Amino acid sequence: MATHAIHKQEKEQFKKLFKQDRIGRFDDRLMILEVFLRTEHHVTVQELVDLVHQEGRALDVDFVKQTIDMMCHYGFARQNHFGNGELRYEHLHLGQHHDHMICTKCNGIFEFQNEVMEQLQLKIAAENGFHMLQHRMELYGICRQCMARQNVVISLDLARTGERVMIKSINGGATSRTRLLSMGLRIGDELEVITNLSHGQLVVAADYKRLVLGRGLAHKIQVTLAPEKTGVASKA
Repeated sequence: MATHAIHKQEKEQFKKLFKQDRIGRFDDRLMILEVFLRTEHHVTVQELVDLVHQEGRALDVDFVKQTIDMMCHYGFARQNHFGNGELRYEHLHLGQHHDHMICTKCNGIFEFQNEVMEQLQLKIAAENGFHMLQHRMELYGICRQCMARQNVVISLDLARTGERVMIKSINGGATSRTRLLSMGLRIGDELEVITNLSHGQLVVAADYKRLVLGRGLAHKIQVTLAPEKTGVASKA
């Protein structure tokens, strides 16, 4: 079904359900739905408020939040956290399903559909005597645009949790180099950033070993994103 037809159907059902339950301020709520349907992004409440304001309607955050929560209740919208705790809303069109890829560098959210994967999930569930009611798949990684910038060299203390990086060079004197060598770290080694909270120590993994680095030492290690490897993604 074309997008225009879907949106028209959504608005008709919205009118029927909200009027049937005598929901107050109907015109304002319908306007919020129309703005929501026009955006293809996964929006926060504040972003939806800003879009509504751009339409010349000054509606407060609490009212917009109440309305989008009602839309979730009636099945016009769905909530997602996408791993970072920030609540975002997306369209929920009946009979349609998609999954998400989330870039950990730019926080971009990309929708995808794969019928082979859908059928495989049903097959796996059936083989294990499991009746699947619903599922949600979220793949976390680096998007194409960010991967294109992977040759940019940064210090290790700026790498994000979950990133795989390769050591390109080590700054500092002999003491720093000797200390890193004693930890088993050399130019060309690949590291996985386990924990980096932008303050305090970093925890990285190298050759199946966990290493704890102070920020000063991590700042002396210059890295780029490690070459992408083919792996098996798991459900969130």
